[in-house]
Amino acid sequence: MGVGNPLDSIRMRKAALLYNQRSGGGRTHRRAEVDAALQILRAAKVDTAFKITVSSADAGEQARRAIAAGCDTILACGGDGTVHDVIQGMAGSRAALGILPMGTANALAHDLGMPLSCPAAAQVLLDADPKRIALGRVELPDLNGERIAKYFTVAVGVGVDAHLFYKLNYATKQKLGMAAYYATAWQLWFSYEMRPFAVRCAGVFGEEGMVATEMLAVRIRNFGGMLRELAPGASLDREDLRLLLCQTSSRISYLSYVTRTLLGASWGVPGVELRDARSVRCDYVAGPENGSGEVLKKVYVEADGELLGTLPAEITMVPDALTVLIPRK
Repeated sequence: MGVGNPLDSIRMRKAALLYNQRSGGGRTHRRAEVDAALQILRAAKVDTAFKITVSSADAGEQARRAIAAGCDTILACGGDGTVHDVIQGMAGSRAALGILPMGTANALAHDLGMPLSCPAAAQVLLDADPKRIALGRVELPDLNGERIAKYFTVAVGVGVDAHLFYKLNYATKQKLGMAAYYATAWQLWFSYEMRPFAVRCAGVFGEEGMVATEMLAVRIRNFGGMLRELAPGASLDREDLRLLLCQTSSRISYLSYVTRTLLGASWGVPGVELRDARSVRCDYVAGPENGSGEVLKKVYVEADGELLGTLPAEITMVPDALTVLIPRK
């Protein structure tokens, strides 16, 4: 008699719905959507606790407490930032993560094929398939200089991508949503000083070092929206990172790669390439000071759309780290 997949027995019975009421500020009737999702879950005999998260740290702590109280499923109701906060309390546990999308970008929800309506997502999750995946992990100094470590599901960005989140005003993001991202990105394209930093990546063929002005360590295939497949070959099924490396200060190259992505084309862009890596270290090129003694300007780091801190950063993979509920095809 064969042994079945232990995940096959995971079905939602006791859940905690963690609601970030700050996510996707431009949406209307938000609480009505959440209540409708709760009604669907409870009508299906799922014992569902409803919790409002008040901060990033609170979301992770509430997830930890819910798992300790016997919840088999944690439902992250919000955007990619909410999911990012919740998985900090879930990593390494056997509880399953379900996503009720209500954020600005919802990149992970797009990649998993989740409906973007909160009630529709709740209905789909009742029959979703559990899948065990690896998580990315980034260790770095936060904005106060304290060393921290965070798990991620979507991507880590170093350089202009993270600088966008540093510059993006929270109130503007809440009011304008994705329009704020695109407007700020366009402004940065004209004004951002391309700051080089050192990248050392470890892959199948050993370690390799280079200098870059932008790096994305990507875990998902489909970002949704205008960008969609930003790093072809990336997938949650893999246990490594798909790196998008920009080794040029040319603004035209940046624009050309984004244009290629928007068009779904596959032409090459000089100075921009894709690589696979098991781990990555990013650091300042010449330490805290450059050759003239001038203090180097900070290079920022973001994960899952959340500004985390600055270089130096170590990015690694943690296998068998999280169970995710995926809609049946």
